[in-house]
Amino acid sequence: MSGQNTTTAIRTRGVTRDFSAGQNTITVLHGIDLEVQSGELTYLVGESGSGKTTLISIMCGILWPTQGEVEVFGTDIYALSDTELVNFRLQNIGFIFQQYNLIPSIDAASNAAVPLIAQGMDRKHARERGVAMLEKLNIADQADKLPNQLSGGQQQRVAIARALVHEPRLVVCDEPTAALDAKSGRRVMDLLREVGVAEDRSVIIVTHDNRIFDLADRILVLEDGRITHDGTDMPEDH
Repeated sequence: MSGQNTTTAIRTRGVTRDFSAGQNTITVLHGIDLEVQSGELTYLVGESGSGKTTLISIMCGILWPTQGEVEVFGTDIYALSDTELVNFRLQNIGFIFQQYNLIPSIDAASNAAVPLIAQGMDRKHARERGVAMLEKLNIADQADKLPNQLSGGQQQRVAIARALVHEPRLVVCDEPTAALDAKSGRRVMDLLREVGVAEDRSVIIVTHDNRIFDLADRILVLEDGRITHDGTDMPEDH
């Protein structure tokens, strides 16, 4: 962890999430109590179906909990109105989706600049900032290409640039290195730490990528919707 004046980035209390499956109800998360501090690079690890993506979606205000409370930097995000929640996410959270979710009709630099444009920055300046972030990810030469002209790994790096370009206080990533070779994956992780981890910033990563486990400050293991491990290393049975 960096610095001593850290604050609580995320606090969850009793977070439960149910989904309907026909006439049945499936509980994916079982009363999650968790605190994530600023200055931490935190990994969330677990088998498919353990509830990882559901949990980070709730942390980001994308998916409502069935029960429980979520605070992001002291703000109870589910007490906000819909408009307030959208604005809060725009100002404070960068989310890297596993499926990238790029806009197909605009080029890579404009995709990277979307959060800045949404904040009201003029398109020319925003696009320049987008190109600069693509440069940090070593794909500025792809700035003018549409998403369907990019490889999966290139699309993923554009999605990462989009999540970081507005310098959010919280960056949440769903498998950010899955489509990348080892060298590119380490470069992405270096950038996530450089941009996202500070006394007032935090990064949470869902990952199965054991090539990057050594970079974490904290590893949480989720099993069947419950946190079963919280430490600086992976448990020996994983």
